[in-house]
Amino acid sequence: MFDFVRTHTRLLQLLLLLLIFPSFVFFGVQGYSRFTEGGNAKVAEVDGHAITQQEWDTANQQQGERLRRQMPDVDARLLDSPQFKRETLDQLVRERVLAAAADKQHLSISDDRLQRLFVSDPQYAFLRKPDGSVNAEMLAAQGMTSAQFAERLRRDLTLRQVFEGITQTAPAMPAARSLAFDALLQQRQVQLQRFNAADYAARVNPTEAELKAYYDGHQAAFRAPEQAVIEYVVLSLESLQQDQSVSEDDLRKYYEENAARYTTAEQRRASHILIASDKDQPAAERAKAKARAEALLAELRKNPASFADVAKKESQDPGSAAQGGDLDFFARGAMVKPFEDAAYAMKPGEISNVVESDFGYHIIRLDAVRGGEKRPFEAVRPEIEAEVRKQLAQSRYAEAAEQFTNTVYEQSDSLQPAIDKFKIRKQTATVQRTPAPGASGALASPKLLEAVFSNDVLRNKRNTEAVEVGASQLASARVVEHRPERTRPFEEVQLQVRERVIQEQALALARQDGEKRLAQLKDGGDAAAASLPAAVTVSRAERGDLVPAALDAVLGADASKLPALLGINTPQGYVVVRLLKVEPPRADSPALAALQDQYAQAWSAAEGRAYYEALKKRFNVKVNAPAVVTVSPEAAASGAAR
Repeated sequence: MFDFVRTHTRLLQLLLLLLIFPSFVFFGVQGYSRFTEGGNAKVAEVDGHAITQQEWDTANQQQGERLRRQMPDVDARLLDSPQFKRETLDQLVRERVLAAAADKQHLSISDDRLQRLFVSDPQYAFLRKPDGSVNAEMLAAQGMTSAQFAERLRRDLTLRQVFEGITQTAPAMPAARSLAFDALLQQRQVQLQRFNAADYAARVNPTEAELKAYYDGHQAAFRAPEQAVIEYVVLSLESLQQDQSVSEDDLRKYYEENAARYTTAEQRRASHILIASDKDQPAAERAKAKARAEALLAELRKNPASFADVAKKESQDPGSAAQGGDLDFFARGAMVKPFEDAAYAMKPGEISNVVESDFGYHIIRLDAVRGGEKRPFEAVRPEIEAEVRKQLAQSRYAEAAEQFTNTVYEQSDSLQPAIDKFKIRKQTATVQRTPAPGASGALASPKLLEAVFSNDVLRNKRNTEAVEVGASQLASARVVEHRPERTRPFEEVQLQVRERVIQEQALALARQDGEKRLAQLKDGGDAAAASLPAAVTVSRAERGDLVPAALDAVLGADASKLPALLGINTPQGYVVVRLLKVEPPRADSPALAALQDQYAQAWSAAEGRAYYEALKKRFNVKVNAPAVVTVSPEAAASGAAR
């Protein structure tokens, strides 16, 4: 038990949030009725009951806090986005709909069934103690009592019943399933002859007139986008760190004040024998367990070497008994306090007196100690210097940011004053109005590029305002050269034009020969087909080297009369296909078995969605909040910059 808790503490906390309370992440202990009290503007309505703006805001806050605990580095803008907020509202509506349906259908979970489910369901195993009772200590870490947990679990299971009758009995119709699997897993035996355009390129030699004609007809393909050649500078914590001077005395003082950071945490390895006795048991039962522990301790005092054998035979901790009570190494905070205090007060090889905890009575043997060593100053000096420089830069950044902003604005005809003042590097780049693929740093900032292409900066060649391009990063740029959008002259793109014309003409020759070969096969029958390559088998799962368009044509071809001939145009050339045989999916195919399960799940999910939509109509769901329009990441970034 202790070994499992120590190893999986963070996992258990996460599972407690994700597995047990997925339907109640937005609700307080007081239950659903709380959401109808007070409030302000109505954002939605279910069965005549309002969801208010206040409730929605509270749900957003709670959901955001939960995500921050799980993902500390989550982008704060995500949690404040319209999409995130709308998903929260949709979840609130869904909870209300299910609660209303459960009430109308008189669904409930009895105490006996609740207990059976808790004791038997594997997903709750980590919350059960060896005797099947709730681990109150773990619940307390989540701010809940056993009664509160039971009420939440009861409501969760009650709401599950609304869908179980639909999703667990949804029929995956055999005819539809057979049709779907046949299309996906069917195999076809074919002979293929390819006419690749690349093989014809050497035979093509376009004239100057052909190149010019192609250019004149496709000028849109040869337009150069608007560009600006810029100079720019970036003020960041990293740039400020380089300008910080740190004395040796300051470094040594920091080392002494933060000694714990440079000291390896002490760990102890112990073994124990547990006589289990929950703290809520009657005093008589606790006394009986303690007496048993005292008796075992007396035996161990006489024969300390028998500790492992006694632990295997007598310890009631299933996580360590089989290992002779061994709990491996653990640091402070991993064990309950009485256990930890005893273990950290012992010397290796020593056996403790009986130690009482909420789990029962322990006999502890300390096996080993490691860690606790302090790294010497010389070994950590570079690390300390970097940290001190960073802290100094952080403390100076706010003032420096204001000075940088004023400098690039007040002396807007040059970036040099900012370069001299802050000892930062001037950089150059050619940019467009949107970030280039793979751009990073300041050049990936839509807001900076928007400033670069503003009328004042382009026309007057002034510095842009200081723009925040990242966490603790400000940038300013100026335009050295502006290149409006234009059609590139023929002379500039002649090589590209030639490549395109050669590709186009080679493709035409390949298709011409392919069509001739197809006609020959149709006229010559089996005799003409004798020279075709050996047959291969293709399917959705095994398409060989067929491009998707060609595979679609092969699998979609009429197979009522075989052999069948078809010709397929592809971007690479032309493919002549002779279809010989159609093979249905194998009944014993592992892929078929897996797909049948997925198909049943998909069908069940579809039935569940349809049922939910019907429930929404039944309970007259109204949502007053505006719908969220999905936009591209580029458009979203541009909008955020504005």
